[in-house]
Amino acid sequence: MHVLSVSSLKGGVGKTTVTLGLASAAFSRGIRTLVVDLDPQSDVSTGLDIQIAGHLNVADVLENPKEKVVRQAITASGWTKVHAGVIDVLIGSPSAINYDGPHPTVRDVWKLEEALASVEADYDLVLIDCAPSLNALTRTAWAASDRVAVITEPGLFSVAAADRALRAIEEIRRGLSPRLQPLGIVVNRVRPQSIEHQFRIKELRDMFGPLVLSPQLPERTSLQQAQGAAKPLHVWPGESAQELAADFDQLLDRIVRAGRIPAPEAGAPAAE
Repeated sequence: MHVLSVSSLKGGVGKTTVTLGLASAAFSRGIRTLVVDLDPQSDVSTGLDIQIAGHLNVADVLENPKEKVVRQAITASGWTKVHAGVIDVLIGSPSAINYDGPHPTVRDVWKLEEALASVEADYDLVLIDCAPSLNALTRTAWAASDRVAVITEPGLFSVAAADRALRAIEEIRRGLSPRLQPLGIVVNRVRPQSIEHQFRIKELRDMFGPLVLSPQLPERTSLQQAQGAAKPLHVWPGESAQELAADFDQLLDRIVRAGRIPAPEAGAPAAE
């Protein structure tokens, strides 16, 4: 089971949107996927069309990461009504903010790792939608992760935010979790015709080199439309949606290679 945190230390760059795009790509490929909603805004849970009634949530798991609690906090995405496949959600909650203090204990930092270990046999890929800060929730996510995708946009503060995130990943790797590595920097909401955006992407490449992943993700309304309808991007109609879906497929290829995620078994269902 490969665990990827989707992170940004700056809000408003489309971190949850990227998480949902990657989830759609994994679902369309038939990869058994769990999405962990660790952002107290809980938007990824909404985008994955889940029913929360009768379930526990991520705050309960952080309180008590035992297998019984973990399984009661996981539910199938509504995406599976349209296509067969495994895409589950560890349900988010605004109460997760209570676990986002600036100075977590070592015990607290390892709670998500403990929780995920109990469902390791059920999934090939875990995507964690992190809180947009470097407090306890993000540290907890990173401690449970193999890789971190740093999401940014081509703006004035993007280089500083990405640099801060990469330094923090290195700090966690050295002090807490030696297996943790950056997957790279995903540049989101790019307007290809914008000279400013092209300048900022060059700035990112000059500073971070091959850590700046390709493709960069263009700003497209089709992504917001699919997510507003709580549907996977890969089944959303229109050329724009399909071009963006192909971009997410390429990013997923990078994740699959990094995590040596096995191809779905022959005959395994995949969304179309």
